[in-house]
Amino acid sequence: MNPMKKIRIEKITLNIGCGSTMNPENAKSILEMITEKKAVITHSKKRSTFGVPKNRPIGCKVTLRKDVEDMLKRLLEAKENMLRKTSFDSTGNFSFGIKEYIDVPGTDYDPKIGMVGFDVAVTLERPGYRVKRRKLPNKLGKSHMISKEEAIDFVAERFNVKIEE
Repeated sequence: MNPMKKIRIEKITLNIGCGSTMNPENAKSILEMITEKKAVITHSKKRSTFGVPKNRPIGCKVTLRKDVEDMLKRLLEAKENMLRKTSFDSTGNFSFGIKEYIDVPGTDYDPKIGMVGFDVAVTLERPGYRVKRRKLPNKLGKSHMISKEEAIDFVAERFNVKIEE
């Protein structure tokens, strides 16, 4: 196989949306407990239709870029190694939700926080995707893009995940 065609994980983003009901500090502590990395509180950019004023904390996220395979295996275990076909988009990325943070192996329940779920977004790439991130107007060739089927095959083979219809 051509080494430039090998698919790899670019990043994993974990996200908890707090809205106006939950304390973002609790969400931050959950994400830091799961990933052992520093989480960031996100703020609203402009006044939205939900009536949240500008620059209010509305969620929390953490992005993982190095040594992500073990973390993804843990997160997929929380979903019992099952993903839906609709979790994958047309460019090969996929995302899924975990209903309760205690489903992740190695995570203990904290009574101060309660039960909270979070979203996981996984971005896939191939060598040469740096061209896509540059500010120059160069584009990525269509044959080099990751299709939905290639992403499904990659996840099924690499992480032993069953894909539901």
